[in-house]
Amino acid sequence: MPSPVARHRPGDDGPSGHKGGKPRPAERLQRPGNPWATRRRFGVNLPIDPFAMERLPATELTPATAEALMQDLQQPAWRGRQLLEWVYQRKADDFDAMSNLPLAVRGRLRERIDPRPLQLARMQGSSDTTRKFLWRLHDGRYVETVLIPASPALYGGRSDRLTLCVSSQVGCAYACRFCASGLAGFTRNLSTGEIVGQVVGAARHSGQRIDNLVFMGMGEPLANLGRLLPALEILNASWGLGIGARHMTISTSGLAPQIERLAQVPLQIRLAISLHGASNEVRDRIMPVNRRYPIERLFEALQVWRRHKNQKLTFEYILIDQVNDGLDQAALLGRQARELDAKVNLIPYNTVHGLPWERPPLARQEQFLSQLRKRGVSATLRREKGHDIDAACGQLRLQEETADGLITDTHCPQPAHNQPA
Repeated sequence: MPSPVARHRPGDDGPSGHKGGKPRPAERLQRPGNPWATRRRFGVNLPIDPFAMERLPATELTPATAEALMQDLQQPAWRGRQLLEWVYQRKADDFDAMSNLPLAVRGRLRERIDPRPLQLARMQGSSDTTRKFLWRLHDGRYVETVLIPASPALYGGRSDRLTLCVSSQVGCAYACRFCASGLAGFTRNLSTGEIVGQVVGAARHSGQRIDNLVFMGMGEPLANLGRLLPALEILNASWGLGIGARHMTISTSGLAPQIERLAQVPLQIRLAISLHGASNEVRDRIMPVNRRYPIERLFEALQVWRRHKNQKLTFEYILIDQVNDGLDQAALLGRQARELDAKVNLIPYNTVHGLPWERPPLARQEQFLSQLRKRGVSATLRREKGHDIDAACGQLRLQEETADGLITDTHCPQPAHNQPA
């Protein structure tokens, strides 16, 4: 029987999903009972076989794929459950550690499964214990993950809880003018295994249980929805990492149709909107996505979300000096948050090397916060963590890929308040 691992070229997908690469043989995908074929779940066609890798990433395994693999190796199906336990519960990244699997089976697994799809290239810690992980991928590209000790001011939870900020793409196609992730453009989507692998790897290297996930790292998560959804299933499942759906937050710059599709997913995941401007005029200047999905269209999608989900929305709002920090924006944002019963998370801009933006003075940050609270809005001002470790997502990746010669030039936009609307 041929190996179930499909092989095709890396990097052949566009910002919203797979659009190229060698087609898989139709007879394999349509073979009755083939668990590696495309299945339909949550209203999306989800490929179970790995994306752009010679071996299946261990962090992409499901009960169906693990059992099928063991059966292919002429092992009982329950060996697949043992394999899942080693990968997700024990965070093993070496087959030698999987002591209850026969030695011969471990040798065969090495040929088909990659136990460590992400290699830790660098880890930085800061004085406030925030840690940033830079991962090297199989094709030489890099992504970042940030481990943040949550505080009451940031998430309203216990201060001993840990939140992991997860990436969904290498680079970003949406070119928010203040963001490091999109400086070198879009490279490719992450696979399901690469998304899950960040969580497993961060837990392994930190030695701590991760309580909350926020998909606010590199990339636009909803532009990689076909791989994000099966990752959420693995992260949430009892056989996977067992993270509660309400402890997972997906952030989007405002892809209205995808928000409406995500609202149909039965998991009670949370949604955060990277708003960063309360008017179309301001958003148009700093977020090109607003020209396709202006605030009116975005808020229509958010009404759909509210009808299907039983949690508050969050508006993420980066405060940029002399761009979006005026009291007129605070007043408009307050009305919008009240209309949708949303809470607002104010984030002072985190300096990005090569970009001209600055954070407002502390007094203006507090004034903006005060205006929201006067209007009855639940709002917090983030006391920035990680400002001393290049914590804005994308900075370490830019440094590393530039040093490796993968990036030769980046476009650094001028301040938005000097640009025409």
